[in-house]
Amino acid sequence: MSEGIVTAAYISATILFILALGGLSSPETAKRGNLYGISGMALALLATVAGVTANLEILFVGLLAGGSIGLVLAKRVQMTEMPELVAILHSLVGLAAVLVGFANFMDPARLQHYIGVELTIHDVETYFGILIGAVTFSGSVIAFGKLSGKITSKAMLLPARHWINLSLLIGSVWLCKSFVEQSTSGGGVIPLFIMTGIALLFGVHMVMAIGGADMPVVISMLNSYSGWAAAATGFMLSNDLLIVTGALVGSSGAILSYIMCRAMNRKFLSVIAGGFGTKSSGGSSSAEESGQGEVVEVEAAEVASLLVEAKEVMIIPGYGMAVAQAQHIVCEITKTLRAKKVNVRFGIHPVAGRMPGHMNVLLAEARVPYDIVYEMDEINADFPAVDVAVVIGANDIVNPSAQTDPDSPIAGMPVLECWKATTTIVLKRSMATGYAGVQNPLFFKENTRMLFGDAKSSLDIVSKNLG
Repeated sequence: MSEGIVTAAYISATILFILALGGLSSPETAKRGNLYGISGMALALLATVAGVTANLEILFVGLLAGGSIGLVLAKRVQMTEMPELVAILHSLVGLAAVLVGFANFMDPARLQHYIGVELTIHDVETYFGILIGAVTFSGSVIAFGKLSGKITSKAMLLPARHWINLSLLIGSVWLCKSFVEQSTSGGGVIPLFIMTGIALLFGVHMVMAIGGADMPVVISMLNSYSGWAAAATGFMLSNDLLIVTGALVGSSGAILSYIMCRAMNRKFLSVIAGGFGTKSSGGSSSAEESGQGEVVEVEAAEVASLLVEAKEVMIIPGYGMAVAQAQHIVCEITKTLRAKKVNVRFGIHPVAGRMPGHMNVLLAEARVPYDIVYEMDEINADFPAVDVAVVIGANDIVNPSAQTDPDSPIAGMPVLECWKATTTIVLKRSMATGYAGVQNPLFFKENTRMLFGDAKSSLDIVSKNLG
């Protein structure tokens, strides 16, 4: 295939990627956005494969192996495991950037293709591509461990952690100077390996210092890092498509992180430094240690009566709904109540679940109408007029401690103020704490009723009693 046709295919793929991002900005157009993204990736792969003239057998083996693994994962991974899958896929992007960087640096033809200033620029591109890739790789592996429960979700804080981060950054910059000076004469491997080790440690230290309540922001930030790693790889390989695509992913991930930080009352720059929103490594608040009172349990039949008699119902889904796969029965209950002239709405917190948009995807899967699904900022002021608020498997996003306890790990995070409703029904398996590891005073309020058990089973009984 001629170079002109490959370039045209790359430009077309870039346009499709931009259209994909535009489509994914709204639930109504998300399906079309995904189709644009798939088409763009298929076109980019075909153009890249068509431009390869050597080692085609190895290339096709790699394509077959990678495609098969991706297909198996897509079929086996449950919706509740999607955040972990996203995190581990980010790590693969970072690992690819590191391996491509080392392969590019060790290519004997490098000193022949680049001379003088061009060689220096190319080496700096290689250096920072490996640096970003290594941080992305190790940080994403730790994020995967936290999300999957293999590593504690509590913030693990080292003394003087910010000074440690600063020292690692200064060391990386100094090693870059040493690497560039040695690489012109065929050396530089040792400083490159040392920097890679430092970057891997930085990624681990950065994500370990972040508590569970803030992990959704971390996922979007690692998504941004993976984009910049891909862009740096594009500069290394002089591949315009990788540069543009990486920049799109990197910038969109950074914008999403910024939006989520504002929604959670966090500082954007603190996300990059790591350990934001954490005051202690214990993960408990003073409220947890003091007496809270007693909870009032309720039966499913009573919940059904409250819902039928209500005029305004607000449903707040959380990770527990995803685990129980209760979104479909929630949709059925919604249809029944709306048929009885009950105004049912959904309140979605920006970080509900374990990744941005997690609850929106689940509700869309169950075909809940888009026009009754609202973001937190749109409906938080309406709770005083709500007759019944139903919290399904959510914890931290409805925790009053965020507003009342300055020592809480979630202090300052905006939450859905469901306790202002006339009655709040909370569906949980037990009194266990949420992902942030803090107790929730909501459970002990006078107008709160607890419905214990599997959310899907409990809601199925509720649905049968609606009449």
